Amino acid sequence: MAQSCFVMKCGGSTLAALPEGFFEDLRSLQESGTIPVIVHGGGPAINELLTAMQIETEFVGGLRKTDERVLDVVEMVLGGQINKQIVRRIAKVGGKAIGISGIDGGLIKSTPVSNSHEIGLVGEVKHVEAPILRGIMALGYMPVVAPLGIDDAGQHYNINADTAAGAVASHLGVERMIVVTDVPGILRTVEGEKQVMPSVTVAETEAMIASGEIYGGMIPKVRAAVQCIQGDVKEIVIVDGSVPQVLSRVMAGEAIGTRIITN
Repeated sequence: MAQSCFVMKCGGSTLAALPEGFFEDLRSLQESGTIPVIVHGGGPAINELLTAMQIETEFVGGLRKTDERVLDVVEMVLGGQINKQIVRRIAKVGGKAIGISGIDGGLIKSTPVSNSHEIGLVGEVKHVEAPILRGIMALGYMPVVAPLGIDDAGQHYNINADTAAGAVASHLGVERMIVVTDVPGILRTVEGEKQVMPSVTVAETEAMIASGEIYGGMIPKVRAAVQCIQGDVKEIVIVDGSVPQVLSRVMAGEAIGTRIITN
């Protein structure tokens, strides 16, 4: 890679709650020559607008069943509301960002998922036009990517944010990516006290879910992080976005959060 960059994935609700210091850290990394590429979600905001518009929504195997009406709302929230919110917050602290969706320029080329007959317009990633992102970075801006996809016929798709983030990281040749959440990492109870696990393999996470060591709201966070491990991506670091300078510290090699590794 000609440029130093890293990929960061964050859910829409987590991003909304992040302190200003988090965005100052993004700007500081950008100024030091390490450009963040942000891939974001937006599930709660999508749910809110669907409810307001009285459009029913359901999930099949963790993915949102998406017809044309639902897809219009998903595109409105992800490509509009959430995407521009992030760009505004970066600009507010003096950072430079350009918001883009996977539809723009055919950035995320997609095909329907295998069970599209029951889940509708949900796509899997076929290809990421990485030169578009490198071009944005070459101009000195950090790309903020909404996880939407498009096929050769111009049909657009709802893409799972974790899948999109992993594909973006892999096509950019990034081996490690950062998943920003509202927890300090994967917690394990040792002698009655919760401790953050410094590292864990994908197989170990599944065993811990099966044994009940990873439970409740932590399960979807861990499974989402594991989904990001694909292609060239070898490890995911789960961190709490409220920790001061958390991104800079991870990039500097500090042991913070939990590393999920392939084996």
